[in-house]
Amino acid sequence: MAESAAPKKKDGIWETIKTIFWALVIAGIFRTLFFQPFWIPSGSMKDTLLIGDFLFVNKMAYGYSQHSCPFSVCPISGRILGSDPERGDVVVFRHPVRNVDFIKRVIGLPGDTVQMRGGRLFLNGEEVQTTPAGDFVETKEQQGPQGLIPRCVNDPVDAGGECVKTRTTETLPGGHSYDVLNITDGWVADDTPTYTVPEGHYFFMGDNRDNSEDSRFPTEIGGLGFVPAEYLIGRADRIMFSSAGRSLLYFWTWRPDRFLKAVN
Repeated sequence: MAESAAPKKKDGIWETIKTIFWALVIAGIFRTLFFQPFWIPSGSMKDTLLIGDFLFVNKMAYGYSQHSCPFSVCPISGRILGSDPERGDVVVFRHPVRNVDFIKRVIGLPGDTVQMRGGRLFLNGEEVQTTPAGDFVETKEQQGPQGLIPRCVNDPVDAGGECVKTRTTETLPGGHSYDVLNITDGWVADDTPTYTVPEGHYFFMGDNRDNSEDSRFPTEIGGLGFVPAEYLIGRADRIMFSSAGRSLLYFWTWRPDRFLKAVN
């Protein structure tokens, strides 16, 4: 009896290994071709995206490139099955210098000129329409696994107090509207040179304008600069889950009102 039991045990282990292997292969294919999970680690896209939002990135939106695969190992030159993002899309892309994934909003398309003047956005020489949208208020406390502390218009604010940011609604040419936040006037990137977006590149900005390292900062000084099209990974369409706590296990910090929320 012992002689017949050993081969069965070995066969069972081998079947388990094969099952795990094929499950990983299928998950890798799904992640590469269709949807990639992305966890929001910082507050640069508030209040559209909050620290602790979990979403799936639509990788079919703009086609595929080298960076569509984990660790950028896809054997692809340029983009295949590609389509262009629209102004206002919220996009996950590979940082051209740091080799990490970022998420920002498309502001400038190839050929556009982009400039900030006094904290106002100008596209192709015209000021982008804005309307007041009240204040964005959050609690002054540590946020996310990194324990980030939000900056506030009304600083200094004690821990647990109300942290306020000024909010306006910005409407791009073409009609796409979204909220942007302001923390302080006269910030370093509130006034910029005029940037002309090169062919095959895009200009990105965060919605939390005074807390976003984006295309306003050139790569020469460690910033983002213009992002080549082949670095685009996918479009953020919907928040699947959200947690305000430092751990996903802190169920009392979950935000049910953000579950399945569309990304504007």
